[in-house]
Amino acid sequence: MPQRTAEASWKGDLRSGAGNMVLGSGAFHGTYSFESRFGDAAGTNPEELIAAAHAGCYSMATASALSRAGHIPQRVTTKATVHIDKVESGFKIQRIDLDMDAEVDGIDEDAFMKVAEETKKTCIVSQALAAVPDIRLKARLRQKTA
Repeated sequence: MPQRTAEASWKGDLRSGAGNMVLGSGAFHGTYSFESRFGDAAGTNPEELIAAAHAGCYSMATASALSRAGHIPQRVTTKATVHIDKVESGFKIQRIDLDMDAEVDGIDEDAFMKVAEETKKTCIVSQALAAVPDIRLKARLRQKTA
């Protein structure tokens, strides 16, 4: 099986330093800082990359599960929101919200929601993030009307 890599470097102290993150594939290279992580400054942050990984994995896994059930989706779009909270020991990811919208014909709402909920538990990144105490899902089914 393939292995995936990324590299990050940091220069300076926590508050005034800055760093770079690079995906092993070269598809992304971005800067990050204390302010891009805990404030509103330009740049990326580890949690944004976690959100991207979770949204991508969940969309693919949902499309796969729907297809296996005989309902090939026209589109599955997921937005993941990672919530960082201040806790006694520092900061912690306490919640991730998955907001998924899918265009799938020929499936009823109950069957769709069953696939969506099961996939939330079984997608590879959801499993890797099992330490997050609260992963919430909002899923919407859209079908073409005749």
